[in-house]
Amino acid sequence: MSDHVDVLIVGAGLSGIGAAHHIHAAFPWRTYAILEAREASGGTWDLFRYPGVRSDSDMQTLGYRFRPWTQAKAIADGPSILDYIRDTASSAGIDRHIQYGHRVISASWSTADSLWTVEVSHGDETVRMTARFLYLCTGYYHYDGGYTPDFPEIERFGGPVIHPQAWPEDLDYADKKVVVIGSGATAVTLVPAMTDKASHVTMLQRSPTYILARPGEDKLANQLRRLLGDSLGYKVTRWKNVAMSTLIYKLSRRRPGMIRSFIRDNTVKMLPAGYDVDTHFKPRYDPWDQRLCLVPDGDLFQAIRRGDASVVTDEIAGFSTDGIRLKSGAELPADIVVTATGLRLLAFGGIRLTVDGHEIKLPETLAYKGMMLSGLPNFVFTIGYTNASWTLKADLVSEYTVRLLRHMDSHGFSQCMPVQDGPKVTERPLMDFAAGYVQRSMHEFPRAGSRRPWQLGMSYANDVVRLRHGRIDDGTLRFLARKPAADNRVDGVEVG
Repeated sequence: MSDHVDVLIVGAGLSGIGAAHHIHAAFPWRTYAILEAREASGGTWDLFRYPGVRSDSDMQTLGYRFRPWTQAKAIADGPSILDYIRDTASSAGIDRHIQYGHRVISASWSTADSLWTVEVSHGDETVRMTARFLYLCTGYYHYDGGYTPDFPEIERFGGPVIHPQAWPEDLDYADKKVVVIGSGATAVTLVPAMTDKASHVTMLQRSPTYILARPGEDKLANQLRRLLGDSLGYKVTRWKNVAMSTLIYKLSRRRPGMIRSFIRDNTVKMLPAGYDVDTHFKPRYDPWDQRLCLVPDGDLFQAIRRGDASVVTDEIAGFSTDGIRLKSGAELPADIVVTATGLRLLAFGGIRLTVDGHEIKLPETLAYKGMMLSGLPNFVFTIGYTNASWTLKADLVSEYTVRLLRHMDSHGFSQCMPVQDGPKVTERPLMDFAAGYVQRSMHEFPRAGSRRPWQLGMSYANDVVRLRHGRIDDGTLRFLARKPAADNRVDGVEVG
């Protein structure tokens, strides 16, 4: 492994592979490396191995802008997505730049040298690398384990208790009674998927979630690919899906009652006659206060109709040897309990950041355009949308980074950094999202601001304008020129 590169990417998941593709395609002469803490690429799609794992959005928007998704299914299974990511890496030679088992511990910036020095744990040793530009594609959750509440008396339960993030390969759930605790995307995926072997699967939820059935295949997308070819058909479908999801999101915020009724009417049609929809599928919050769950071809509702699955809305009072006691007084028998209770968030993979010897405290920074931080030079990160596919934002961040590097090249700049010294900006949480996993950890993340460009945009169309076409030298980004001396130090004079 070279100890110096022009661009150092951290994370070989969906975002990291996409970032490397953009950097390599735009600057074939630039050196880059991807550091991956695990022993395999794919990120989320390699980590999660639970039954039925799949995308929670369509692949025409979860796929890369530069690489059409050509399979028939629009809601794809995890292994297919993993193959897509790895094929993208191998076809462009990106996989040769990945260093596995390299966990970044800290990154230190030197203004005098215009250089990041990164400390990396690799096996029993610590190695160091330097880079001109640091690009974090670490996601925003702990890979080491998910979130499980402190359930009372859970130690009394006689069967296995499993979090989906650590699914055991040898788990035998054939003819077993399974209780899945939770009502989010993971729970609604697991429940129908486990009915193929389990004697019965129960989704135990404290409160309902908005769940919307949609076809597993996008017939129009498949027709467009046949008529227009893979590339153009994919592009048209991508924008069609962006437009539809944006419309639903905006209507959810402006006319929540209408969308609530729309979802309820569709749910009633999918469930058996007389089913208690208002108890089990009527959330307490408005649509898109939390992420909307998609179920391809209504598979969850089909499992309920068949009698293979059921939903119980109640709270846990405690556990017994062979099940769960509920606050209503009911007992829920179980052989296996799955805690689909969410993620634990982790900002930037837990990497310690310093600038010129001063430790950076993330909650004291502001996020510029949702991809750079005030006070950190030559630094970019990727956090995707909460109301749309992650990759839509990841692609735009990569495109902006390419434009930024070209701007620096053309003007002879060695450093860039966003600076907040204009009108007072009121600080806000980086992600304004009501989901429990977000609310538990947002205080550990950088902050957003009350006005642009210090906001994490949640509109793809707006971000296309700002990130793909907006000015680079906007008065907030500050640049330093490279000193034309042998030591290659910067002159310390602000020139842009």
